Amino acid sequence: LETLSLRMLGCLVGICFFILGLGTLLPWNFFMTALLYFQGRLNTTEWSNGTAVVRTEYYFNNWMTLLSQLPLLVFTLLNSFLYHRVSETVRIAGSLVFILLLFILTTVLIKVPMDEDRFFSVTMATIWFINSFGAVLQGSLFGLVGLLPQKFSAIFMSGQGLAGTFAAIAMLLAIASGTDSETAALGYFITPCVGTLITLLSYLLLPRLVKSSMVENSKPNGHSNGSVTSSPTKGDVVAEAEVDPGPEGPKRAFLSLEQVEKGQAKASVLEVFKKIWVMAFCVTFVFTVTLSVFPAVTADVRTSFPGSWDRYFISVCCFLVFNVNDWFGRTVTTLIRWPRKESRLFPALVISRVVFVPLLMFCNVQSRSFLPVVFHHDAVFTVVMALFALSSGYFVCLSMSYAPQLVEQKDAETAGALMTFFLALGLSLGAALSFPLRALV
Repeated sequence: LETLSLRMLGCLVGICFFILGLGTLLPWNFFMTALLYFQGRLNTTEWSNGTAVVRTEYYFNNWMTLLSQLPLLVFTLLNSFLYHRVSETVRIAGSLVFILLLFILTTVLIKVPMDEDRFFSVTMATIWFINSFGAVLQGSLFGLVGLLPQKFSAIFMSGQGLAGTFAAIAMLLAIASGTDSETAALGYFITPCVGTLITLLSYLLLPRLVKSSMVENSKPNGHSNGSVTSSPTKGDVVAEAEVDPGPEGPKRAFLSLEQVEKGQAKASVLEVFKKIWVMAFCVTFVFTVTLSVFPAVTADVRTSFPGSWDRYFISVCCFLVFNVNDWFGRTVTTLIRWPRKESRLFPALVISRVVFVPLLMFCNVQSRSFLPVVFHHDAVFTVVMALFALSSGYFVCLSMSYAPQLVEQKDAETAGALMTFFLALGLSLGAALSFPLRALV
């Protein structure tokens, strides 16, 4: 019974990390998949001599991508160096509270009349601040999960992958509801408010679950996964340690860092980087390729079957296909981990993903000025998007979970925080490249 109880608590802890992963990428995905709402409020038309003319072209896709990733890069870098000076609770719970408030503001603005320029400025400012807090949240959680066995990293990143699917399905339901665009957008943005609140509650619940685990472990002849535990190791799901109910409770309860690190000084950031630089390069390159065309290029692909399908095409074939396959790619790493982290084939396969950039640019992207359309059919675009997303999720998850294994246990949190910075660097480089690549089409 004690073993069963510990396993159930371990499952609940895994669920909490899954929800935390989901919560870290909800802001980005909900803004990205709400393109129809934002374009409807921004790209208004006026009539001139009987011809409809767009008053202002805001390039919302490109600016949203860029202003999402720049603060992510800056604040992830700051978090990598300053995370030990601010308590974990302040960084994680505080970020979730501010993200929730900004989502509430976005929801309220749906009912507030506003001219296009002002609405664009307010939306861009909201995106900037949401992603600033999201960077601190993501960096802190990657640092925490880097201390745990690899399966927790996979669970956390699987939750991140599901965030996109969650947002894409919410967008489809909003479109299919048949209500006016304002009401549909209202329901759409209330969803991440609820999701962020659940994420915050999951984080606050985590110390209680760990404390319960410690109570079970403190019983005579306590067992963990069927074997007697003695000292904390990286492989422990829940270490036998005294629970600190304070801000660092979850971290210390899982790994009993006072015992693991006793007499051991942490390596410098540069020393850790020298051990993980290959994985840092891989995660940077994967996201550079992914964000260079998604969504700035892929969201402008048009269906070859106009009609009622047209209003669902981008939501299904671009966002839903990408997010489902990205989530699957992340999740499959719990079963398959190939190539190994020492293999030279791993970075070679990561670099080979660059082939997806021209493939997607040659799809039916409209409007276009320079490149010809090579792949007209929706099926070709959908298959390319599926492989593009699957490889992205798979290699990102492997890179992020391999990196902490390349350093000593005492440096795992530093490795996790550093990898989050390089993840953000890849996102920012991809966002910057999206401007010339879209113009090239």
